[in-house]
Amino acid sequence: MNEFDVAIIGGGVSGCCTFYTLTEYSNIKKIAIIEKESKLAQISSNHKANSQTIHDGSIETNYTAQKARKVRLSAQKVRNFALKEGLQNTIIFNMQKIAIGVGDVECEYITKRHEEFKEIFPGLKFYTKEDIKTLEPKVIEGQNGGDRPENVVASGFDSDWCAIDFELLSEYFVKKAKEKNPQNEVFFNFHVDQIKQKNTGYAIVSKDSKEIYAKFVLVDAGSYSLPLAQSAGYGLDLGCLPVAGNFYFAPNVLKGKVYGVQNPKLPFAALHGDPDIVVNGKTRLGPTALAMPKLERGKYWFDKLSPDLLKLDMHKEIFQISYDLFRDSEIRNYVLRNIFFGIPYFGKKMFLKDAQKIIPSLKLHDITFAKGYGEVRPQVLDRTAKKLEMGEKRIRTGKGLTFNMTPSPGATSCLQNAFVDSQEIVAYLNATFDKERFLQELSPEELQ
Repeated sequence: MNEFDVAIIGGGVSGCCTFYTLTEYSNIKKIAIIEKESKLAQISSNHKANSQTIHDGSIETNYTAQKARKVRLSAQKVRNFALKEGLQNTIIFNMQKIAIGVGDVECEYITKRHEEFKEIFPGLKFYTKEDIKTLEPKVIEGQNGGDRPENVVASGFDSDWCAIDFELLSEYFVKKAKEKNPQNEVFFNFHVDQIKQKNTGYAIVSKDSKEIYAKFVLVDAGSYSLPLAQSAGYGLDLGCLPVAGNFYFAPNVLKGKVYGVQNPKLPFAALHGDPDIVVNGKTRLGPTALAMPKLERGKYWFDKLSPDLLKLDMHKEIFQISYDLFRDSEIRNYVLRNIFFGIPYFGKKMFLKDAQKIIPSLKLHDITFAKGYGEVRPQVLDRTAKKLEMGEKRIRTGKGLTFNMTPSPGATSCLQNAFVDSQEIVAYLNATFDKERFLQELSPEELQ
């Protein structure tokens, strides 16, 4: 009989991390992961699907100081876990990282931001144009061989454990949890159709009518979390704007991560460049961002079109939110540019112009479309407040059923989210959780 204390729907890094956290720090006896693919971490946590970055807020210029303080602690847990487990240069990688300002307006912004953020991030360095020339020569090299004409400054670190393979991290979490408790199980190729109440818990029913039972169900299924919540009668005031990112490859021109100044109105990452940690000798540039009617990418444009989205979004408030967003000229221009990026040849030419802000000497023949890279991120729309919600969203029912929607930085926050969810789960099941040991091992500064 497939009966468990806790079932986690979704085998990405968030689900795998909670599977590990509950096994390691609680006295819960039997936990399951339910995954629709044949392997773990094949959608948003796949190494091709994200920017392979621990986003701690130091170089993500759309983070306020308040958000950066919070995200830094979340990021620290992932970094500390990987270093404690000896995963250096297999799962976590060290490189330099900087946020650059180009031109007088952005330089002034980066300079002011650096002063505010250096208190949050001890060791955060300020770089002049000459400093950047030494650290990342290609950022300063102009199109004709000399230095680029604009003023450029940066804020960041010479060295940081900031690049990570979330796919391998997911597998590692599950391996550790299974070693500690062999009663824990992972179910693959189990595509959840519905979650229904049964006795004192829930029956999780697959599309081919298999059933798994659990006293508590945690849904960490990315874009699929909201459709599952609504089919169970929760989150009916929410909609979803799925946004897919694409990437391009360039030769090995950057030594570390180089981020640009981001528009705070946009929930999508500004264009950045980083060495790909899986594909040797390549710098990855992106993402572009395009809204599409899918909950995950397929190989072809018409592949994986989602009827679930119609149920979520066929409401006048959703159209009103979309209309209001599109009325803003900055957002409208951004959306239109990203549509044009998809046009053969002309799109690549247009993307090159954006990429040259980071690497001015790039030529058209240097960049190639990174086929199969990028994934859909669910941006949540609040029909009651009539606005786009930035960041993560959690639907707690208080009845042993919780749904998480985790766009960026969801992977970075996986241990923090697992910490929060684990405490809710143990309280519901009258179990225990060793909060002090968790913090002692992964975030000792929170105990001070």
